[in-house]
Amino acid sequence: MSTEQNMNTTQETGTAQKVGTTQVHTIAPVYDENSRILILGSFPSVKSREQGFFYGHPRNRFWKVLAGITEAPVPVAVEEKKNFLLEHRIAVWDVIAACTIRGSSDSSIRDVVPVDLTPILETAKIQRIFTNGSTSDRLYQKYLKPATGMEAVRLPSTSPANAAFSYEQLCEEWKICLSFLKD
Repeated sequence: MSTEQNMNTTQETGTAQKVGTTQVHTIAPVYDENSRILILGSFPSVKSREQGFFYGHPRNRFWKVLAGITEAPVPVAVEEKKNFLLEHRIAVWDVIAACTIRGSSDSSIRDVVPVDLTPILETAKIQRIFTNGSTSDRLYQKYLKPATGMEAVRLPSTSPANAAFSYEQLCEEWKICLSFLKD
């Protein structure tokens, strides 16, 4: 399957309506045997897909929040981000392996094919799974919790679309991750 298939359309009252393109997740998960928490997003944004790494939109607060709660510099380059995650024992991936999506809109996600978390869970000693926002949480509960048997903690989304939470509020909510990163 290609990473992008032709635009699908549906006929409604004689007009064509865009329904999205089929996208396949091509960003490898980040984890190693020392990872203690797993943070799951829904599916990479257009910017993330262009950059080939997680949370690539410049207004997404993911990297700033993680740096803030760990009292570390904000990583910028992809290699810095990978090293940051591994140094802090954080695994990152998404719930969806493939789906139909319009742009970066979580609300447009259809035809979900979930990821297989088995390689991460068999390699790392994941103590807690966190979901980044309500869409990833809903999809985790539906597709992955039955297979993992693990509860997930829903955190407020770091997406720029989540204007209800300030950076400070996000940091306060995301601090829960810290208790699982210590020995």
